[in-house]
Amino acid sequence: MEKAVKRIGVLTSGGDAPGMNAAVRAVTRTAISRGVECIGIRRGWNGLINGDFIQMDASSVSHIIHKGGTILYTARSEEFKTAPGREKALGTCKLLGLDGIVAVGGDGTFRGALALSRQAAEHGQSLQVVGIPATIDNDIGCSHYTIGFDTACNTAVECIDKLRDTMQSHERCSVVEVMGRHAGYLALYVGISVGATAVLIPERPVDFQRDIVEAIRKARLAGVTHFMIVVAEGAGSAVDIGKRIHDEIGIDPRVTVLGHIQRGGSPSSRDRETASRMGYHAVMSLVANKGNRVIATQEGRVVDIDMEEALAMTKPFQMDRYDVLEALSLH
Repeated sequence: MEKAVKRIGVLTSGGDAPGMNAAVRAVTRTAISRGVECIGIRRGWNGLINGDFIQMDASSVSHIIHKGGTILYTARSEEFKTAPGREKALGTCKLLGLDGIVAVGGDGTFRGALALSRQAAEHGQSLQVVGIPATIDNDIGCSHYTIGFDTACNTAVECIDKLRDTMQSHERCSVVEVMGRHAGYLALYVGISVGATAVLIPERPVDFQRDIVEAIRKARLAGVTHFMIVVAEGAGSAVDIGKRIHDEIGIDPRVTVLGHIQRGGSPSSRDRETASRMGYHAVMSLVANKGNRVIATQEGRVVDIDMEEALAMTKPFQMDRYDVLEALSLH
């Protein structure tokens, strides 16, 4: 006979993303609606090691769906990567009587959750884990969409639109660096949305003459007097690119690094709705005793995938979007 789930924990880990609060709210309220207690683990896996937790109820998650960041705070934990660190975390789980944990974050968060569940099983301790993908990079292999991406795109677009106003007035070139160490989804989506002259992404080897020099020249020959270059941080430094533009073309670019402003702000309706659905399905998975799962979106539907299988999946980059960018650029 399957064990009834009585109490679960919820935590946010890794880089914060707009919509995390909506996910925490959905997990808490869904659990309560199913007669399951919910404990908020603060500061990610560190909180589970150190016993940093709070009892959650319906009112504790009121008026947070519209807030950026995470009310549970987030952190990265080197100690949790070790077996002794996870042993401490399991001690907290045993103390609290947790039957399962919902972990909101990225691949690193899920790997930690899976390692914790496996270590628990080795000691005869039952602990089911479920992951909810939340990262502004949208780079989780098993999920077509991750919480926070839409809001981060909108934030970057709003900033670049304002930069364009002054660049156009002074007939200048602007080089804008957006986040994306290993993935260019954010940069490419934003670049298409703002009508960028060129976009540099990690998935496409940068040819400076082809991607920057010729793009600017063609735009200038077409009568354009201001240029917008969007750079994913993993494709190069906007400062270095700006210097090279100055040296090779003679234009004096203005460089802007948007940085962590992209992580903040009130989540968009898409991120709120997606986070709410994912949070609901995460709890329903635990209640059904389906642990070690990742809640993902595929073709607009919310699905659950075996966590080990999910971590092995890769997401092919949609390079056809780059074709769209190039077709819409001035020649």
